[in-house]
Amino acid sequence: MNTKTVLVGFSGGVDSAVAALLLKEQGWRVIGATMMIWDSSLPVPKGAHNQNACLSPEKEDVTEIRALAEKIGIEYLTVDCRAAYRRTVLDNFRQEYASGHTPNPCVICNSIIKFGILPQSARALGICFDKFATGHYARISQDPASGDFLLQRANDLSRDQSYFLHRLSQQQLAHILFPLGEMTKADIRRIARSAGLSVADKEDSQDFYCGDYNDLLRFPNKPGDLILQDGTVIGRHQGIWGYTIGKRKGLGLSGFKEPMYVVGIDAPNNRIIIGPKAALYSRSLSAGQVCWTRGYPPADTFDAYIKIRNLHHAAPAQVHLEADGKTFSAQFQEPQLSITAGQSAVLYDGDTVLGGGVIL
Repeated sequence: MNTKTVLVGFSGGVDSAVAALLLKEQGWRVIGATMMIWDSSLPVPKGAHNQNACLSPEKEDVTEIRALAEKIGIEYLTVDCRAAYRRTVLDNFRQEYASGHTPNPCVICNSIIKFGILPQSARALGICFDKFATGHYARISQDPASGDFLLQRANDLSRDQSYFLHRLSQQQLAHILFPLGEMTKADIRRIARSAGLSVADKEDSQDFYCGDYNDLLRFPNKPGDLILQDGTVIGRHQGIWGYTIGKRKGLGLSGFKEPMYVVGIDAPNNRIIIGPKAALYSRSLSAGQVCWTRGYPPADTFDAYIKIRNLHHAAPAQVHLEADGKTFSAQFQEPQLSITAGQSAVLYDGDTVLGGGVIL
């Protein structure tokens, strides 16, 4: 019997290391692949926290990662994804902030780079494999009636990463393995310690970039007005990209009877709208760039639970697919705090991801 081969996205963290280890123990021939994404034109941020981010110059030093692969006993390679990452993730990041939106680069990176360009580039290098796996906390099942692949939340909801994976297609899901989907972080660290892996207690990545976002944006100052909801000018800002919905600190405001927040970003007029916390609540949203996990929506109108950001507690809503088929609107049963343009609205039916879109 021929041993099947799995390519594992191998970042050098404990999750990807244990994913590779488990697959090897299951009898797979495992090849670890590290995607190289650091743009050398960026200024190198200073500080020991650099290693705890996905986009970091320290991730380009693969000596420790290669040693980890050798410890596990798997084959290893690096894949140059820098041009695609810069074109797809970083350019989108800049465009969204320039438009007054707050993007989620991890969503784009996962669907296009990590689960797209990385395995495709490995094949282009002559690497043959049957499945692609990562250390994400999520599960995949198959609908016995339709044969559709279903993306589902991890058993450990405190670690669930299905929000970041909602744009994966049926074609991608058909060839993906998530070995950690049934496990907890404590399980992962215990397995890593038992195997003598140096990353057993390594901290998790905390953000996609290790420095100041201005390193990526590189926008010149563009002063504009801070205004109240009635249009009253109360201050000035140096660029709308320095603000996001719900921001309170650093506004330079005083004299108000209650705390004031960023409640709106008027990009066309270069204005930041300030208001009380009550103004941050809304019952509705619209989303574009819609994708459906099965490749089609459940119906033109349906009920679902929606997460408006990763750490948001999914809230019940009615979803209506617009006539163009590319956008949907949603009406929540209860007002939601800080619905933010550029973030993803991800739809769930229980533990199953239905799809999602980018909040407009």
